Amino acid sequence: MNAITKTIQLADGREITMETGRLARQADGAVIVKMGDTMLLATVVAKTEAAENVDYMPLSVDYREKYAASGRFPGGFFKREARPSDYEILISRLVDRALRPLFPDDYHAEVQVIITLISADINILPDAMACLAASAALSISDIPFNGPISEVKVGRVDGKFIVNPEASALVDSDMDLMIAASMDNIMMVEGEMKEISEKDMVDAIKFAHDAIKTQCQAQIEFAGMVEKSKVKREYNHETNDSEFKQTVHDATYQKIYDMAVKGIADKKERKRILDVIKEEFVATLSDEEREEKKMMISRYYHSVEREAIRNATLDSKIRIDGRKLDEIRPIWSEVDYLPAAHGSAIFTRGETQSLTTVTLGTKMDEQIIDGAIIEERTNFLLHYNFPPFSTGEAKFLRGTSRREVGHGNLALRALKFILPNPEDNHYTTRIVSDILESNGSSSMATVCAGTLALMDAGVKIKKPVSGIAMGLISDGNSKRYAVLSDILGDEDHLGDMDFKVCGTRDGITACQMDIKVDGMPYEILEEALEQAKAGRLHIMGEMMKTITEPRADFKPFVPRITQIKIPKEFIGAVIGPGGKVIQQMQRETGTTIVIEEVGEFGVIDIVASDVAAKDAVLARIKSICAVPEVGEIYTGKVKNITTFGAFIEILPGQDGLLHISEIEWRRLDKVEDALKVGQEIEVKLIDVDPKTGKLKLSRKVLLEKPENNQDQRPK
Repeated sequence: MNAITKTIQLADGREITMETGRLARQADGAVIVKMGDTMLLATVVAKTEAAENVDYMPLSVDYREKYAASGRFPGGFFKREARPSDYEILISRLVDRALRPLFPDDYHAEVQVIITLISADINILPDAMACLAASAALSISDIPFNGPISEVKVGRVDGKFIVNPEASALVDSDMDLMIAASMDNIMMVEGEMKEISEKDMVDAIKFAHDAIKTQCQAQIEFAGMVEKSKVKREYNHETNDSEFKQTVHDATYQKIYDMAVKGIADKKERKRILDVIKEEFVATLSDEEREEKKMMISRYYHSVEREAIRNATLDSKIRIDGRKLDEIRPIWSEVDYLPAAHGSAIFTRGETQSLTTVTLGTKMDEQIIDGAIIEERTNFLLHYNFPPFSTGEAKFLRGTSRREVGHGNLALRALKFILPNPEDNHYTTRIVSDILESNGSSSMATVCAGTLALMDAGVKIKKPVSGIAMGLISDGNSKRYAVLSDILGDEDHLGDMDFKVCGTRDGITACQMDIKVDGMPYEILEEALEQAKAGRLHIMGEMMKTITEPRADFKPFVPRITQIKIPKEFIGAVIGPGGKVIQQMQRETGTTIVIEEVGEFGVIDIVASDVAAKDAVLARIKSICAVPEVGEIYTGKVKNITTFGAFIEILPGQDGLLHISEIEWRRLDKVEDALKVGQEIEVKLIDVDPKTGKLKLSRKVLLEKPENNQDQRPK
């Protein structure tokens, strides 16, 4: 049980420790990564052989959190960890996207990476260490892997960059970026920002890369301490025929190249032509050869297709759909398409289309996030749906996919910065993007449609946001490259980069970048960002032709929310015993009343569809919370009569004594001679007993005193 450990020293003095040799020893690789009290266990296992007819990398990455890590019980009936949360899915995707390109192209054995949060310090976020743990587990194993890599989170507070900032520091940060890289290359970038410039983003990536290089070097040294990692396992997962590969190339390359140079805008027509070229070649083979080399044909033809289209783009500077490198596809949009929705918009760019809705709700519609680390309520939700018909496919509808969660999260991060400040926005807002057509950049269509739908709903956004997906085709040998604006699905699949950038006219609010090529210079990244800015502003201009600013008011059927604050000691009085008071108000006015204790106040949201109902509730709440003031006149109800006077309810739950001598100027033998229970009368508060707080009232001071009548009070 001898543990092997390696420590990474961060620039600010904090330490990350990697350990192997004691836990999960039957896995191919297992590493504990620890920073403060946060600990992750990463394990990796690969099958010894690839499954038959598999020509892709069957990698699965799962990040899971144990509630015991933070001393908590899981919610729900079963009280155990169940399906992964969105947070767990998003971290899994971050690690997957960084690892996947680093396995050998011809390695097809199933690999499973599981990262488990086993101890949690709520101020040290585990997402910044998950990829480090996974890469370290692969590095110390005998699984073929072209790593190591690592990820770091970058924040910036008061103009100073911070690596892996604590959760408390992120509150004041103007960026939250996750960057993955190897010793030499940036692999992945994702995050949200508060309108930062393109230069600031590049500077943040460079800053992150310096820290990542240290972590990669530590992994190399760590792996060198583990005997198993020194010899990687041998494998043979592909059967190849170099002569046949050349035959496929010679027969199909020029046909594909000519089609690509010509430029065909219609996605289905391009696919039809490519299928015909393949079928024509297959028809030249014998039945035996066709069956024997079925897998090779698909693999080699895809390779030729990729080579021909990339070369055609680099040679002609014209893309496969006929556009110039920086040209944006035609855009049309429409708002208020769904008359019964609170807000709706259609955004169509080329063959990508989003139908997006906005729904406005109350605090009761907030989402409760109950994770092992994150416990909070959120009043902004964005859901992205990608049905199979959007790409002309017929598939069974399953649960929400990881891709849908990831794309929705990117759009949410892009839009949340422009929502009204919390003090001006009392609504829970839900955006739903249904992708009706897809040919690249559907998440960016969601951002654009979301902006339009928010304005259609009358949400007073600070600024509109647009988004664009950028691509790259490069030739490392000739140093030629082409940066592509508004990429197609085919360009994403065949290209070297998928770089999504969202922002206002004044800066970037969110980004997501996956790089599939080694050694992309920062100069190309900077060029891509500048080209993205120009494209983003063009798209913004097209959006503004549809709607330029939020509607002046919500639509008539949207419930209005009025918010007031009361001293927290009055919360119980507003609710009443067993909820009697608040339920009565809601029943009588048809409103919905939501009360929440915040600090020293009770924050009350009154949700009403008409002004009169809202005003009635406001008046009732104000009367409940009112503090009686000496000299004020109140309209009260006679609650009880005694021999010495009557008790008058001048405010809800607050009675005062109206002595028999203060009822009228004339002398009364019985209170009943002037008053009866249930009668409403005007009284004046003339005194408050400083010791008991009892209220003393007078009615007669409000009545005209008869000239010949004397005040005959009992002595």
